[in-house]
Amino acid sequence: MPESAAAPSSAKAVTACVLLIGDEILSGRTRDSNLAYIAAHLNKIGVQVREARVIPDIEETIVAAVNEVRARYDYVFTTGGIGPTHDDITADAIAKAFGVGIGYHPEAVKILDDHYKATGGEFTKARMRMARLPEGASMIENPLSKAPGFQIGNVFV
Repeated sequence: MPESAAAPSSAKAVTACVLLIGDEILSGRTRDSNLAYIAAHLNKIGVQVREARVIPDIEETIVAAVNEVRARYDYVFTTGGIGPTHDDITADAIAKAFGVGIGYHPEAVKILDDHYKATGGEFTKARMRMARLPEGASMIENPLSKAPGFQIGNVFV
C-alpha cells in the first residue's frame, strides 16, 4: 500500500444521544437552545451526536427513552426537567430507569441553601426538590443556575 493511502481505522466512534425533555419545547412555548451547544461541544472533543429527541414530561416516556438510548449510545445527555416545578420529573424518571431510589444529596442541599441565602431568596420545599438525585449518581455542579445536574452510568442530566 502506498505511504499516502491511509489504513482503515479500527477505532469505534464514540457516540451520544441528546434527549430534550419538556412539554414547553413540544408546544412551542420555549425554543430549544441546548442541542446545538451540546452537539458542537461534543463534536469538538470527538463525540458524535447520532440522535436527538424531544420528549414530553411524562415519566413512562422518559424512562423508556432513557433505557433505549443508554443501551445504544456511549453517552446520553438530557436537558430539562430538573427545576422546582411539579412537571420537573427528570430525576425521578432517571432513577426509575436505573431501578434505584432517589433522595436528597447533602452537597446539593448545601449549594442551593447557600445560593438562596446569598441572593435573598427563600429556599422553599419546591426548590429543595432540585437537590434530589438518584442513588449512586454523582453530582455535577451548575455554575449558572446552581441547580445541580448528575451522572449515573452513561447518562448525564
